[in-house]
Amino acid sequence: MWLKHLSVLNFKNYTESILDFLPETNAFTGQNGSGKTNLLDAIHYLSLCKSFFNPIDSQHIKKGEDWFMVQGEFDRELLCDTVSCSIKKNQKKQFKKNKKEYGRLADHIGQFPLVMISPNDTSIIMEGSEERRKFIDNVISQTDNRYLDILINYNRILLQRNTLLKNIREKGVFDLGLLEVLNLQLVEFGEQIYARRQQFMEEFLPQFMRYYQFLSDDAEQVTLVYESPLQNKDFLVLLNESLDKDRALERTSVGIHKDDLLFSIHEGMPLKKFGSQGQQKSFLIALKLAQYAFFKDKKQFKPLLLLDDIFDKLDEKRTKKLMQLVSEDEFGQLFLTDTDAHRIRRIFEEIGQPIRIFDIQGGQVNGQV
Repeated sequence: MWLKHLSVLNFKNYTESILDFLPETNAFTGQNGSGKTNLLDAIHYLSLCKSFFNPIDSQHIKKGEDWFMVQGEFDRELLCDTVSCSIKKNQKKQFKKNKKEYGRLADHIGQFPLVMISPNDTSIIMEGSEERRKFIDNVISQTDNRYLDILINYNRILLQRNTLLKNIREKGVFDLGLLEVLNLQLVEFGEQIYARRQQFMEEFLPQFMRYYQFLSDDAEQVTLVYESPLQNKDFLVLLNESLDKDRALERTSVGIHKDDLLFSIHEGMPLKKFGSQGQQKSFLIALKLAQYAFFKDKKQFKPLLLLDDIFDKLDEKRTKKLMQLVSEDEFGQLFLTDTDAHRIRRIFEEIGQPIRIFDIQGGQVNGQV
């Protein structure tokens, strides 16, 4: 699968731009703030119906305008699909494939998968467990629509249980029968999510280790461990045992919404504290490349790969190894950003791979470099 054509209208700092791409590698170069990353985000919209960076759609409308549109043409096995996303202020987002609007945006997720690697990914390491659960859930959801529905149901029941716990204190009414019903429903959905996350990690982990070892030349040892309260005790037992604590906290303190991924380096030391910036970046890149391999295996075609400012905090040796890797047949169409067009061209000349480089200045595409 590859993106042949992209057009943006009133999107972020762009008034109107039209681009035609190579099926191999395409680069956006220019100074910081010129709009390179905005083009990657436009592609992200076409794949996942939303921005990679900001969930508020209206904030991506160009200043002074009241709407934006992003449109792209995808080619897969000689079949062409046109995907468009349009936003008007104070109106519902319109998302269409071949001019037919979706009833549910969730029905689009996974049809045109992509993986994006960005400096913002550091939140997966540096922030709380919610970011790491989000990573797992986003990967699985793009290959399994049923998982997304189960996750939505779990969060709905969790909200109802938390509301009940708050009402116990506020209204002095404890409906034990309702609590037991919610517990059973939470367990039903939670156990399915836990089983699917376990299965995912079994498939994902070997790919992650392979890519990290490649990027680091086996210079250091890292570990990636899935941690869940359900690993040691039955979910319903956990809910019953934590009832007094839950009533005091007025929220559900146990469940798969507490799952985490543990990142370690140097025989069990937390990556967040003991990994260098280069090691952390290599870890994140390995995570995303393993995500790519997971998508490719499940979809049986190659997703898009977007690399935003990938050369920051990576030494030249690891940069060249990464570009060599993602340019090989194992990967498909590649988009990347950098401030230095000459560096990009030199690297791809050295590895003998075709590339199209677009010069971006002030929200305008000024042709190819």
